[in-house]
Amino acid sequence: MKKGLILVHDGDDAAVALADLCGGETYEVAGQTVTLRDDIPFGHKVALREIAAGENVMKYGSPIGRAVQDIHVGAHIHTHNLKTNLDGQLDYGYQPDKAALAAFDGVSEQATFEGYLRPDGRAGVRNELWIVPTVGCVNRTAERLADEARARFGNRFDDVRAYPHNMGCSQLGDDQATTMKLLAGLIQNPNAGGVLVLSLGCENNNLDVFRPYLGKVDENRVKFLVTQQVEDEYAAGMELLDELNEAVGGLARQSVPASKLVVGFKCGGSDAFSGVTANPLCGRLCDRVVRTGGSCVLTEVPEMFGAEQLLMARCVDESTFGQTVSLINDYKDYFTRHGQVIYENPSPGNKAGGISTLEEKSLGCVQKGGTAPVVGVLGYGDPVMKNGLNLLTGSGNDQVSCTNLACSGATIICFTTGRGNPFGAPVPTIKVSSNSELAARKPHWIDFNAGQILDGASWDEVSDAFFRCLLDVASGRVRTRSEENGYKEISIFRDGVIL
Repeated sequence: MKKGLILVHDGDDAAVALADLCGGETYEVAGQTVTLRDDIPFGHKVALREIAAGENVMKYGSPIGRAVQDIHVGAHIHTHNLKTNLDGQLDYGYQPDKAALAAFDGVSEQATFEGYLRPDGRAGVRNELWIVPTVGCVNRTAERLADEARARFGNRFDDVRAYPHNMGCSQLGDDQATTMKLLAGLIQNPNAGGVLVLSLGCENNNLDVFRPYLGKVDENRVKFLVTQQVEDEYAAGMELLDELNEAVGGLARQSVPASKLVVGFKCGGSDAFSGVTANPLCGRLCDRVVRTGGSCVLTEVPEMFGAEQLLMARCVDESTFGQTVSLINDYKDYFTRHGQVIYENPSPGNKAGGISTLEEKSLGCVQKGGTAPVVGVLGYGDPVMKNGLNLLTGSGNDQVSCTNLACSGATIICFTTGRGNPFGAPVPTIKVSSNSELAARKPHWIDFNAGQILDGASWDEVSDAFFRCLLDVASGRVRTRSEENGYKEISIFRDGVIL
């Protein structure tokens, strides 16, 4: 009997196809023989029992929606016969999972990496020189300065990079404040050994307005230039970059405890195996980092909808629970304020990969947070302050959410994908494929193949290898594919009027 199906969780109503399967073929899964009624694409679901219209369909041990018509054993389950149960806001009560919280009582593992210890006690996994514009008008100036600095003393830094963007002017109120918070957080990221903050001078986000958002800065590490106030902005810029090179160029790595790690998690271009291999693998990594005393950050709030109560049960106290409720409900308000359907997700690529409803996507997505305690809830640009799992506001958009992670202090990001994505954040971005076919087809995109779990490798073996991969990247022994390809960019979240 062929085994072309996999059951994710005992008691699920649907199995997942491990390849493109043809109708009429017979397969065995979890001791059950199933004859397919339909052709089943790779990653899509097959009914394992008779499901009446109106009944819930179970995957990951939880409902992923309800059947809108009778579904027979062996039938294809997807958007044509399965719809979300989610609708509007919910009332929540704090019901902590005491056993899960007790499992993380203190630091229980020791590990180190070779990093850069900063004067404020944080640690970077890279020592880079960044040029950060306050406004899009000086983007090209920043890029030209970065090119010159890279040629002049690039070997003194792990990288020299400008981060152009299209914000910083013609914004109002909270929207402008969000831009300033995010840019301030980026400038303070410990992977940046030195930063030149480049201003035009007449923008809304001019230095007089922006500098208070930065708070106290190390003047040896952060320099400022207003291009309208100098005759030759390139000569003036290079003079400041020379000063940064003298102050922070050529620093040596040193042994740093893994408790200094701040790891962000993101998924993009998911498929049905993202929640089976890559995301649970990240969850194991998250738990391990937390057990060393480190911090992890989970974002993509819309992709928590339908699974948020799993996170709420792991909140360390009622205050954190209340902040998590606000995180969820505020983002639902964001959808309705703009006249959009709250639960109109997943994306077309997700659906093509076999994900049918937002519950299904979210239940897979939140697995990146493992079982660690939820210790903090962060707004745009808020820095990570606590050991444990932190929840960060923001969309599921790849570039925007990775920017948010870097701006809250993530020094490394694990990015899972079932369909592939070459994008790279300002910090090293480890791309984790959910299936081996993608890893083989896009080796110049993928850093780690979680699909080997489907190929028979043990969870413990793969988890240990992934943790070593994280430490190797953090130590600079390995550069990510996006670093090798020079893919590093930011995208600032915008929600407001542009004048």
